[in-house]
Amino acid sequence: MSPAVVRLAGSGLPSKCVMGPSRRLLPPPTSLTKNSAMRTSVTSIATRKHLEISPIRLPERKRSLLCNASAVAAAAPADESGKDWQATLKLGLLFAVWYAANVYFNIYNKQVLKAFPYPMTCTAIQFGIGSLIACFMWLTGIMKRPKIEPGAFRAISPLACIHVLGNVLTNVSLRAVAPSFTHTVKAAEPLFSVILSSLFLGSQPTLPVVASLLPIVAGVVLASTSELSFNWTGFIAALGSNITFQSRNVLSKKFMLKGKAGLDNINLFSILTIMSFFILAPLAVVLEGVQLTPAAIQAFPPGVLFKGVVAGLTFHAYQQISYMILQRVTPVTHAVGNCVKRIVVIVASVIAFNTPVSGQNAFGTALAIAGVFLYSQAKRSGDKKEVKAAAA
Repeated sequence: MSPAVVRLAGSGLPSKCVMGPSRRLLPPPTSLTKNSAMRTSVTSIATRKHLEISPIRLPERKRSLLCNASAVAAAAPADESGKDWQATLKLGLLFAVWYAANVYFNIYNKQVLKAFPYPMTCTAIQFGIGSLIACFMWLTGIMKRPKIEPGAFRAISPLACIHVLGNVLTNVSLRAVAPSFTHTVKAAEPLFSVILSSLFLGSQPTLPVVASLLPIVAGVVLASTSELSFNWTGFIAALGSNITFQSRNVLSKKFMLKGKAGLDNINLFSILTIMSFFILAPLAVVLEGVQLTPAAIQAFPPGVLFKGVVAGLTFHAYQQISYMILQRVTPVTHAVGNCVKRIVVIVASVIAFNTPVSGQNAFGTALAIAGVFLYSQAKRSGDKKEVKAAAA
């Protein structure tokens, strides 16, 4: 039998081993094993030194790809931080414009109502200006034009009627009393929200929510009893606007309008504004007559017409910006921002009209707004518990 050639493990060198009759593998000579081990050791040392000393050379294309990947990985955190900074800045600007539009609307609207005491006509003009803004934004593509289903207008009509009534009552209150007092009374919105949600939606308020309503009611009572410009027309109109606006919110949930009409909040508000104009304009003519005549415009004090236009622009702007903010933050954050907005409007109105404020009035206003803040926190806690209970 011819000798077999066997490769020694680890040496890379062939070694002849003779297969005996018993066919067992015979070990190679000792000298050959030592030489192979020495060669293996020398080769291993040389290879290791070569790897330690020689740089790794990659093809040009692979080096370019690796460099680009490293640059992108390094730039990613900077891009994300830049986007976060831009989003925060944009949100801050939206809040600032929201507050400014509210301040200008309340001050200019009060001045217009003093010179032109027709709240229904003023509200119809404001709806008309808002309708023009909405149509302009749809035609220019600034805002995506909604696709309205045939039965959507029937579902929206009750909300449009309530929207009309709420805004007319707000203007009636602003004409009758100081804007600061109107907004103090309107701070009682959570009270009517809880009552209407319990009546129509079967929603039972938690104990912290009920407790937060106590400072709201107490604050409104204290502010009302010490308000120098108090009259029942302004007070009842402000309360009526609370009831109507909260009814609108409850009805929106009850009829699930978003699911039926496929509208987001901004487009829903725009359609409500247009429908409200067509509902209110003929009613204003019937109940108040045609008051905005050329002769009446010429009799306006200087600047009133300009302020009326600005009031109409800011009337639509502050409500639309409110919806834009609501799309970017949680409802609780929006509620807290709304509390701050009310404080800003009250303080600005007091300064603009030099409204005398007693200590009791100031304390009542602060107490009511603090109650609104506590209400938003209690609602947030209750909503979290409901989500956990539903998940369990």
